Amino acid sequence: MNIRQAVKMAWKSIWGKKGRSVLTMLGIIIGIAAVMTIVSAMNGYTRKTMEQYEAMGSNQFQVSIWSYQYDKDGNAISKDYFPELYDYCNSIKEYVLGVTPSGYLNATVIYGTKNSNNMQPEWDDQGNIVGGDMPPSLYLGSDQYSICNNLTVAKGRDLSVLDSQRYNQVCVMGSQAAKTFFGSADPVGKTLQVNGENFLVVGRYAPRLKDTGSYNNMDNFIVFPYTANRLLGQEAATNFVVKARSSEAVAEAISRIGGYLKGLVDPMTGSYNVYSDQQWQEQQNEQMGLISLVLGGIAAISLLVGGIGIMNIMLVTVTERTREIGIRRAIGAQRSSIVAQFLIEAAMLCGLGGIVGILIGTGGSLLLGRALFKMTIYPAAWITACAFGFSVLLGVIFGLYPAVKAANLQPVEALRAE
Repeated sequence: MNIRQAVKMAWKSIWGKKGRSVLTMLGIIIGIAAVMTIVSAMNGYTRKTMEQYEAMGSNQFQVSIWSYQYDKDGNAISKDYFPELYDYCNSIKEYVLGVTPSGYLNATVIYGTKNSNNMQPEWDDQGNIVGGDMPPSLYLGSDQYSICNNLTVAKGRDLSVLDSQRYNQVCVMGSQAAKTFFGSADPVGKTLQVNGENFLVVGRYAPRLKDTGSYNNMDNFIVFPYTANRLLGQEAATNFVVKARSSEAVAEAISRIGGYLKGLVDPMTGSYNVYSDQQWQEQQNEQMGLISLVLGGIAAISLLVGGIGIMNIMLVTVTERTREIGIRRAIGAQRSSIVAQFLIEAAMLCGLGGIVGILIGTGGSLLLGRALFKMTIYPAAWITACAFGFSVLLGVIFGLYPAVKAANLQPVEALRAE
């Protein structure tokens, strides 16, 4: 018997018992669909996270400096190291594009009836903002804030060196913060009250993210010159963002800045740390990989159950077709042809289940992508190929024992079977 005949016979057997075949394939279908959906969901989460990292600016790394001076009364005062760090980073422009503080301001912003203290967002069941207002994040920044955070000015101008040097009471708003306070009106030229002090809005940044409704909306912020901390009664910034010229320059820039701070910061009164965002990204990717592995392993249990179901049905098929096997063996059929026939039938059962599981898994990936991440997520080609190949392999593995059992039947005993 050739392969074509074996395939035809396998298909006739499967089609002849459609109900039983569908129930047999159900474990494979559920397992393949679950594994593909879970892996695609994890990939979607990783893509969303990387999109946020890229929106903040690539090739970034962080610098933290904790150091204190003491006044005549013995009170600790945070020392401002930013001017020295700023000058040093500007001296190594072959490695560094810009540097800026990344500290928060704890202040109240008022414009007309809008008050950041009274802003309360309203949420839907998916955790998205559907009403109300989210209070903006307030940052201290330098003239290089937009460079470090991958921002472009849409209206007005950016912060300048003179704004910090002259203690100008100005600010630049993110697109969502401008929308919250001014609606569709142009914010440039308007005046905000910040802790009772007037700050002129000199610019508005273009939006970085398409999703402006999420809680972690990165465009809902206002940036002030870093010297505004004195006017607003805040301590000097201790956290800074540095943007390297390229990913290859990150390591060299970290090494040079770390060496510079070693000689600048007195270890008796302070400390410092220089670390890359890429380290956090790598750690997060590793964690997501482990989560995907665990969840995929749980989903794969249904594949094992499905494989056992295949073996069970194939044993039943061998029992039902014992007389047929005896006739074929009596007229000279080789054991290898009997094994091939049952292996092909098992592989076809699993392969068909795999195809249906792939279709359901693709649909599940698309639905989850739109519902959770607001993006279109197609399963990777290698996942689809592996899913189909694995389903066929399951058929071969779990169909092998019934096939060998069928091939080892003695013709005389098989012919006696009812």
